[in-house]
Amino acid sequence: KTFRTDDKDWLLEQIYEMTRRRFKAFRHFYAKGDYDFAMMVEMGVDRIHHGFWRYMDKNHRLYEPGNKYENAIHDYYVYLDEEIERTLELADDETELMIVSDHGAKTMVGGICINEWLQREGYLTLKEQPPEPKRLTTDMIDWSKTKAWGAGGYYARIFMNVEGREPEGIIPADKYEEEREALCEKLRGITGEKCEGIGTVVYHPEHVYESIVNIPPDLIVHLGNLDWRSSGSVGVGAIHMFENDTGPDDANHAQQGIFISSMKLREPVAQKSPYSIFDITPTVLDYFGIDVPRDMIGESLLTDGSWL
Repeated sequence: KTFRTDDKDWLLEQIYEMTRRRFKAFRHFYAKGDYDFAMMVEMGVDRIHHGFWRYMDKNHRLYEPGNKYENAIHDYYVYLDEEIERTLELADDETELMIVSDHGAKTMVGGICINEWLQREGYLTLKEQPPEPKRLTTDMIDWSKTKAWGAGGYYARIFMNVEGREPEGIIPADKYEEEREALCEKLRGITGEKCEGIGTVVYHPEHVYESIVNIPPDLIVHLGNLDWRSSGSVGVGAIHMFENDTGPDDANHAQQGIFISSMKLREPVAQKSPYSIFDITPTVLDYFGIDVPRDMIGESLLTDGSWL
């Protein structure tokens, strides 16, 4: 089984067991060694959101008052605090603490079937339409009539079929940017089930990453600014779906996460200069008196002399 399951009793048990074992192992090794720096990652916080958000969020379309799991997320956080407290009992008064999440969480309204939409808009053509929902694979695509296809996930990745770049590309290389911008505009116009605007945001990989490696998508699409996930299946027969095509999932990732620190940090300037996940590594390096590489994204959050 995975965390995308209807067996919520089993899932809850597994999340607690995973968290219990991970903290136990961390405390074991921490107590045995003499560390300048120690770090652990707990995945239970992520899994509890995906598996139980609908039971907690009164605004979720599937929320039922008084349901069995209404306090599951709250109770897990209480338990997590207890594990953190037991762990901190091993640290001395000079030990500094950081708690950092790599993303936040939010209600998932539903899924946009990105490849169904690309078919409707004339960008994607299949050799034949599957009779039931099925994961899209490259051998299902008629490349001679396809300009773009998409991948599912918490956001959509759009790949274009460019002449000279892809084996059977049909978009002329000198028309690539024109075609890409036209597709951008159409993607931004994707609507919800009732034809309402949802505020989709489209990114160009070369504008958001310092360097591009491997095979990047041509476009990165936050559907409804991540209120909707990207469902990559074909044969759905609809643009919108309200059950995840890879299994039950109630929450999507969000840009704002959690950051807690015992160190004396400079104050962020409201929304103009919020703390960033890119600032964590420079802060740790600065704390230990290690020069921050010039090409590293982010900057130390320490105030002058706070590490002395």
